[in-house]
Amino acid sequence: MARATLEKRPDEVAAMFDRVARRYDLANDVLSLGRTRRWRREVARAVGARPGELVLDLAGGTGTSALPFAAAGAKPVCCDFSLGMIGVGRRRAPGLDFVAGDAMRLPFADARFDVVTVSFGLRNVADPALAAAEMLRVTRRGGRLVVCEFSRPTWGPFDTVYTEYLMRALPALARRVSSNPDAYVYLAESIRAWPAQRELAALLGAAGWSKVGWRNLSGGIVALHRGVRAA
Repeated sequence: MARATLEKRPDEVAAMFDRVARRYDLANDVLSLGRTRRWRREVARAVGARPGELVLDLAGGTGTSALPFAAAGAKPVCCDFSLGMIGVGRRRAPGLDFVAGDAMRLPFADARFDVVTVSFGLRNVADPALAAAEMLRVTRRGGRLVVCEFSRPTWGPFDTVYTEYLMRALPALARRVSSNPDAYVYLAESIRAWPAQRELAALLGAAGWSKVGWRNLSGGIVALHRGVRAA
């Protein structure tokens, strides 16, 4: 499997997200042509947070993805390795619980969470397989996993157009809306290096998750992977 973190060390990736934190949500909306909002809604449906459930939102960033879980009556915990993103999140959503943490060494007890979810963050981890095992560790038996991540378009000609957009148009647009446009060159490369749907499903299964499956969104630009920790 390709290493999505490319040449960057974890501390360099964290520093990169610190620099883009202030305008991160705005940039994502613009660069995805507004699709991020739909993807967040699909994540919320897949998570299916229930009142009283404890939900770990890994790579929770500014807390935007956790707000629907709180609205459903669940108790989300936003965990991120970027202190800059957490700082923005605490100012914008003071009612959410933010924790600084490394996905490969989660600062939580075994079997603590009912649901673990990560949106567009797993590919920024130096060892995604280790992160998948850590997510399993902190999930209770019978608990659920939802991973939302960029993937591979299922129609060949569209895949070619999409790759061209990633490597050419996305960095150019980022110069207009992002506080650190160079970061989006890295992000485009990380998306291109990330494994396809079936490969990610195999990685999650190898980490111990059961009933792993996925559903494509936007023609496979994004895939929602789901799993369960066996009872």
